[in-house]
Parts: sequence; C-alpha cells; structure tokens
Amino acid sequence: MLSSVLRSPRAILVNVEIMRTFVRLRRLLVANADLARKLEELESKYDARFKVVFEAIRELMAPSPSSQRPIGFGPWPAKK
Repeated sequence: MLSSVLRSPRAILVNVEIMRTFVRLRRLLVANADLARKLEELESKYDARFKVVFEAIRELMAPSPSSQRPIGFGPWPAKK
C-alpha cells in the first residue's frame, strides 16, 4: 500500500482514508442489494397495478451511464 512504500505520516493518513472509503462503498452496495431484495418481495405481493411504480423504482436504483472519458492514454475518440 501507499504507506508501506512512502513511510510518511501523510501517506499513512491517506491509506486509512482509502480503506474507510472502500468500507463505505461496500456498505452502500450491501444496502442496495437489501433494497433490491425487499423490492422483489413487495413486487411478488402486489398485483400488476403497481408494476409502473416498481419499474420506476428500478430505474432510480440503476447506475447512471457515465459520460466521462476513461482516464489515461489510449485510442479513444476526442470529445466533441
């Protein structure tokens, strides 16, 4: 990791913050999976009248497509 290579107090703090960020991200993904499971349960309980509502919720849960170019060098087309 960064702190084992640089061996500075700042590198250690950055490394700790990176680990905390990954933990938060993992918790967010687990919460989203729980939400999807609960939505499946609700959808199985209710009839077709609520189909539109469930579809709208699924659209909100879906990740938005990224419009950013990838980072780094490569043969990507230029932005217009």
